[in-house]
This record gives sequence, C-alpha cells and structure tokens, in this order.
Amino acid sequence: MENSKVPALTRAIEILNVIASYGPCPAAKIISELGIPKSTAYLLLAELKKHRFISTDTRDNYCLWTRLVELSEQALGKMDLRDISRPDLTHLMEETGLLCHLGIMDGDSAYYILKIESPSTISVRSHEGKSLSLYSSGIGKCLLAWQETARQNEILDHLNFVRHTATTLDSRQKLERELASIRRQGWSFDNGEDYIDVRCVAAPIFNSRNQLAAAISVVGTRLQINLDNQDFFASKAIACAKNISRKLGWRSPLELKAS
Repeated sequence: MENSKVPALTRAIEILNVIASYGPCPAAKIISELGIPKSTAYLLLAELKKHRFISTDTRDNYCLWTRLVELSEQALGKMDLRDISRPDLTHLMEETGLLCHLGIMDGDSAYYILKIESPSTISVRSHEGKSLSLYSSGIGKCLLAWQETARQNEILDHLNFVRHTATTLDSRQKLERELASIRRQGWSFDNGEDYIDVRCVAAPIFNSRNQLAAAISVVGTRLQINLDNQDFFASKAIACAKNISRKLGWRSPLELKAS
C-alpha cells in the first residue's frame, strides 16, 4: 500500500473498516488486525469516539456509531435518484429493447420520475411526472406491495377502484391477494389492467436501510410482453433494480450474512 501523507487519518479509516468488517470488537482485535502500537490505537479510538464515529457497548467492544449514519443520510439525501438510476435503466432498455421507467411514491400517489425511451417502432405513450394507479399499473402495484403494513392498509382504505379493462383488479380483496403474490415473487405485472394493449413488468428498489425507495419497469405492448416471456423481462428488471439498490447502499441477505 502506498504510504499515506496523513497516516493518522488512514489509520482511523482502517479502524472503521475493521469494525465494519467484524462487527463490535475489542481494542485488542483492532490492534492485532492493523498491527499498530497500542498507544496510537487508543488515541485514535478515543478521538473517533469523541466525534461519535464509534462507541463502546457493555462489553467494551467498539462499534460504529451515529455520526456515520448522519453522514450517510446527508450524502444519500443529496444524491439524485434519477442520475443514479439512469445508467442502469438505459442498460435495461438496451437489453430489452423496450421503454423503461423509474417511479416513486409521493404521499398516497405514485409517479414516473424518469423515462428511458426505446427506439422500438412500437411505442407506448407515457411521460415523466405522470400519475400512476396503485392498483392497475406495474410500478404502482410494486410500490404498494412493499409499503409497511400499517401504511399499506391506510392507502387501501382510501382507494377508489375503477374498472379500466377486463383484467383490472376491482376490489380490495383481489388487490391484497395480488400484493401478497408480488411480495413472494419479487416483481409485479400489469396484465393490460390500465390500458388494454399495454403490459408492464416492475421491480422494487431499496435503500441502505432495506426500505423501499422506488421501482422500475419495462413497458411494452401485448405483442412485446406476454405470459410466455414475462419471466425473462422480470429477471432483467430485478437485476437492474438490485444494481440501483446497491448504489443506494442496499445489500442482499447473503451479502450481509457473509460480511
């Protein structure tokens, strides 16, 4: 490793990395892992603790603390989800050849906030800022499916079901069954429920706290997306959503277990 011009800073960062890798650990473990003098280690630990980057538990193990959470939230808050998602969503469009969207919840409503147009000769009309149905659109159902139970029930209490097509879910009971299925399979499908000739596959995006942040979708006509190929589009949408989620700090259960 190249010698640092600010060795104390480098060692402080290394201490944080050790604690992040191993979880709460005693000073002896940190000193052993980094091979630094005890006096230096304890000075750095005391300074990091003073500034709330670390704390000690009841067993005198050092653990990461609140200042890191504050900084991460400030950093994530300044990130533009559209800018973060655009490269992966563009790649998804190129892989599928279809129109792709990014959507979010805002209060009791869902909206497109990013549209990546496809060069396909068959197009579907949409626009950024468009309001989406929570019970008959792919992104809408996806966003509703991953709401916390109390919040989901609150939204369901105020939904007014209007039958747009023969496949529209027109009751709370039907929608609740659909939402449970979406959670199990990890993606949602709009089977011509909003517009008779439009099909959509959507997948959720999560943040560093494993909370729903947004959803993406692949949109096409019934000639482009159907029951025979929907699994293919679902796998592509899920992979794209996971890539965006990782950029927001999300980690899969397997990644968390291995760390």
